Amino acid sequence: MMNKAAELLARSRFAVAFTGAGISAESGIPTFRGFNGLWKHYRPEELATPEAFRRNPELVWEFYRWRMGLIGKAKPNRAHLALAELEKMGVIKAVITQNVDDLHREAGSRRLIELHGNIFRVRCTSCAYRENLKDSGRLESFLREEKLPSCPICGSLLRPDVVWFGEPLPVNALDEAFRLAERSDLILVIGTSGIVYPAAYIPRIVKDRGGMVIEINTEESGITPIVDIFLMGKAGEIMNELVKRIGELMK
Repeated sequence: MMNKAAELLARSRFAVAFTGAGISAESGIPTFRGFNGLWKHYRPEELATPEAFRRNPELVWEFYRWRMGLIGKAKPNRAHLALAELEKMGVIKAVITQNVDDLHREAGSRRLIELHGNIFRVRCTSCAYRENLKDSGRLESFLREEKLPSCPICGSLLRPDVVWFGEPLPVNALDEAFRLAERSDLILVIGTSGIVYPAAYIPRIVKDRGGMVIEINTEESGITPIVDIFLMGKAGEIMNELVKRIGELMK
């Protein structure tokens, strides 16, 4: 199956990747729904909803500063690096991710669609102000602060620039992801539960338009029933081997 997957990717006309929390688990970032996932210890309605933020912004920001610090120490793993390498080789045309951890960008992926936002960005609750704390160099000082963050433009409260439960996905990101899926003849699905909609429609769009679906996961997911090839195991190990075999085929 590994050889077949490599052949399909090498022959593909327009392949994209679709990733979930499982791809970052090997970087030490806990998944939300897996074993020891974050929601085993915290109730999402207390930490990741607009209502929770209105009710207790101090608690929500305490949690998100902790998450920023945790994720900020993580490094891209072999799966992230392999996807970036496949993009350089011209095999993968874009990475669509449900993750907010910024590891695809750190690994070198250039065409990246972040469906659920980015944990290192903040945005104003009143005006259009946005800031990437990594890019501005303010991340470390921001994490040390104990007071609620305020907008430097209008003084209103800042919030994490991520999609919370009950919020719609960013229209531009979702539209771009759907357009890419409609163009694709193959989608490589890595480490997603496949149960969070509307993101989970993306592999199905590719399938419905006659494309191939390859899944890499440590267990079956909501996407598994429609896949053409299922590769079970750690994403880093499998992606490393795929890149090697694709490279040999493209010589």
